[in-house]
Amino acid sequence: MANPFQPLQGALGVLVSQAEVLPATGQAVVDMVTSDLDEIYDQKTGGQPDVEKVWETDVRALYRTVRPIHRTEKHGFRYFLDGSARTYFIGTVLEHNRATPVQVSQVGAAMVKREDDGRIRVAASRRAILLTLEKSQVSDTLWQALEGAIKGTKGYALCDSATNNRYADEQNLQEARPRGAHRANWYMRELELDLARSVQREDGGWLVMDGSLGNEFEDWDGAPLVGVAKTFRRDSLFKLGTGPRSKTLNLFGLLKDLQENQRTLVFSRNDEGKIVFWYVRIRPQRGLDYPLMGVVKVEMPNPGRQLLNSDMVDEISGWLVAERRVTPYGRDGRWHAHLYPIYIAERVVRSLFYSEDALKSGIRWPFKSA
Repeated sequence: MANPFQPLQGALGVLVSQAEVLPATGQAVVDMVTSDLDEIYDQKTGGQPDVEKVWETDVRALYRTVRPIHRTEKHGFRYFLDGSARTYFIGTVLEHNRATPVQVSQVGAAMVKREDDGRIRVAASRRAILLTLEKSQVSDTLWQALEGAIKGTKGYALCDSATNNRYADEQNLQEARPRGAHRANWYMRELELDLARSVQREDGGWLVMDGSLGNEFEDWDGAPLVGVAKTFRRDSLFKLGTGPRSKTLNLFGLLKDLQENQRTLVFSRNDEGKIVFWYVRIRPQRGLDYPLMGVVKVEMPNPGRQLLNSDMVDEISGWLVAERRVTPYGRDGRWHAHLYPIYIAERVVRSLFYSEDALKSGIRWPFKSA
């Protein structure tokens, strides 16, 4: 098999010829992003922690029981989207008195479609290999040479870890290597958004995206979708009712009595109602290690800002509850909140990636010519 990382060798040759390189011991080291990235992003983009707006037509009860609606009865969720990113540190480049880590990332996203008979096929996928440095720590001459070495090579991109890096910016990360890993994850996010916008969906099928939607969906004008987050912000305070009977609940207080096959009221992320959200318990608390296990947060764009019809939300939640089987128990620590088609989409993305052994053998710093 031809070396899939051969297109990067020209760029690595530029670095070796124009600067000093300190290769990583062992050729490549995995760089991880901050844990619970979805939770942090949800916290940073989800507005103020105080939630005061209920955004549905029937507000008589805090919890509503929903009936699982299987695809054989009404096939609402047909498309499922997830992404993944792996980042490797391969060395440090020194130029004059400045230094930057050099990282290579495999990034991908996949959308799968489920047919009426239950078969799942790949609707579309995207994959890219990134070479990431901190642009401010190299000369313009060197950066332009890198751009020239990679330009025009399909599926490869040169990235600056300091710019267009929403995940790192929201956390105020300053260290270069974590920023590089987060840059890859934001690139993945952009691939997901591109698939959500560009793939033509048949039959008016709804799309389920893995994770929090974020502010980039506030003015969504595409086909219907929801974001389903397995991990989410925990600092919210829900101010319910008015007058002497009003009460304030933190997230744990809101969800502690939420039973299997129940959802909460629908809330607005802010006063405008552009993105609304609610919580659904898809698995019973018994047998789980933590009260929030088995609960997912559902987010939906609401560009018209109208109150959501409660019966419609019940139906969407019923579709969601019906997705809880089969589960990847033992293969993912988030199994309790997994939707199986999302798990399949993630596996599709991972299948697009080259192995770590292939990366280590395929990426080698060239010898510097005398």
